[in-house]
Amino acid sequence: MKWEKFEFLPAGTEIFITSHPEKGSMADPLILVTGSTDGIGKATATALAAGGSTIILHGRDEKKGNEVRQELAGKTGSGRPDLVIADYTRQTEIRRMAADIRSRYSHLDVIINNAGTYQGTRHVTENGIEMTFAVNYLGPFLLTRLLRPLLRKGSRIVTVASGAHFDVDRIDWENLPGQRQYDPWRAYALSKLADVTFTYTLARNLEGTGITANCLHPGVVDTKLLRSAFPGYPAITPEKAAEIPVWLARSPDVAGVTGRYFENKKETASSPLSRNRKVQARLWTMAEDLTGNPDYQ
Repeated sequence: MKWEKFEFLPAGTEIFITSHPEKGSMADPLILVTGSTDGIGKATATALAAGGSTIILHGRDEKKGNEVRQELAGKTGSGRPDLVIADYTRQTEIRRMAADIRSRYSHLDVIINNAGTYQGTRHVTENGIEMTFAVNYLGPFLLTRLLRPLLRKGSRIVTVASGAHFDVDRIDWENLPGQRQYDPWRAYALSKLADVTFTYTLARNLEGTGITANCLHPGVVDTKLLRSAFPGYPAITPEKAAEIPVWLARSPDVAGVTGRYFENKKETASSPLSRNRKVQARLWTMAEDLTGNPDYQ
């Protein structure tokens, strides 16, 4: 069965990772999917595992993560995926997760940055950073840079952004990163704008390496995030939404394509603000400063 034809099957402080020999090759790609114990991430991991990929799941809760491991093994028949646990509101946990992955694997073929949050009221992390910005933008920024040594020619970085970023027409730089003047939708949209700019800058920084970086709008998806923020809003299933990150992770159609924004498996233009090089540079520098300027070591 070709993977393109696959039909989808019906916070603590400790880091946990399973222990078994390293797996994964380009024929049997090794793929990390963050935020993969629910919603789009879980559907993405399920589809990729059924298509022959070796999956590393990520979640915040070990018990739930192990339940998902068992569920995916039963659905896909591919064996239990690996699991790492880290709370994205804590940069120390992201660092420990990255260190554990690097200690166990010599490479990664794909990183899918999917973990995300929507906060109806303002919360700040232990570092004083507004939680939506910290989880949705700084989390993937930090993890991707820390896992850079595992990426090689042909590796892909896929970031789940959102069409919500079109709703940001200006950035109140003085309100970041704590966002004392808080609006939940604007905070979410801003974090997704930052994800798009991250992809563009990252792609430029990786020129010549053979590593690609792309981002996507998955659609309006029936997930816990949507139901908590906008109950009853019309939405597609997580399985339908997962088709785009699965395609970007595995399809030969996008091999070598980098620095692009996709919707419905088609490259499309992101917002003018997201394509502004000065905005991209300022958000990148801000992320470096807020994450301790992580290097690739």
